[in-house]
Amino acid sequence: MSTTTLSGKTVLITGAGSGIGAATATVLAARGAHLALLDLDEQAATRVAEGLSAPGRHLAIGVDVTSSESLTAATDAALTRFGGIDVVIANAGVAEAGTVATSRIESLARTVDVNLTGVIRTVHATLPHVIDRRGYLLLVSSAAALKNVPGGSSYAASKAGVDAFGGALRLEVAHRGVDVGVAHPAWVRTPILDAQYKIDAVREGISKLPWPFNVVTDVEDCAEIFATGVEKRSRKVYVPGALAAVDRVRPLFTGALWDRLVTLRAATTVPALEAEISSRATR
Repeated sequence: MSTTTLSGKTVLITGAGSGIGAATATVLAARGAHLALLDLDEQAATRVAEGLSAPGRHLAIGVDVTSSESLTAATDAALTRFGGIDVVIANAGVAEAGTVATSRIESLARTVDVNLTGVIRTVHATLPHVIDRRGYLLLVSSAAALKNVPGGSSYAASKAGVDAFGGALRLEVAHRGVDVGVAHPAWVRTPILDAQYKIDAVREGISKLPWPFNVVTDVEDCAEIFATGVEKRSRKVYVPGALAAVDRVRPLFTGALWDRLVTLRAATTVPALEAEISSRATR
């Protein structure tokens, strides 16, 4: 397995203004990387950049991953500053608890546009430059791509799409010296999870998931795992690591037996979730 020494390498991260992206930036900066920090909230990305080791070594850029023009401009800005791109971490994402019946179609579609199409746009904008450096791309999927559970259909679809896209992309670029990894984090303590934890039904649902799907990881630990995955140019990155075994037996968590087991619980958990979300919407 080839490895990447991060010192002096340029790493572009989307969704770098908070959560996993910001925490990963902190670890990568400490390991000597030069960072292009992209986020819809440019001020948040700037605050992250200013708090890193050697802050003058990094660049914060406002970007909308649902816009190819915005991503092209951000990529050009990174190239102007650093001269090339060695690593891309396509991390930007959104999540909203709810069932299809209780969600607005605009919300469901936006989740897919940000989480999946945003990753595709990010790769398309940066890939020629990563090829030039024989670099590495880490696409952030989720543990949601490994199992079927109610309450996040469009999120799961978007993350499963990232997994499939990454697998196909890996085969397209391997002969060019580029490696592609897909990350599958489960629950990580970030602002997204904090928002979901405010919903009682979500919090209870997480606690009742089977291990290791119910594991909640500190964002700093997740960032260390991501950074090591980048250094090793890993094909897969799992948070927690026990998800690697789950991925190898994925049909157990997406097949008919799993459906029967989850359906029994969903008969009570789904109505509770829908009732709570409807109640919050009317406040």
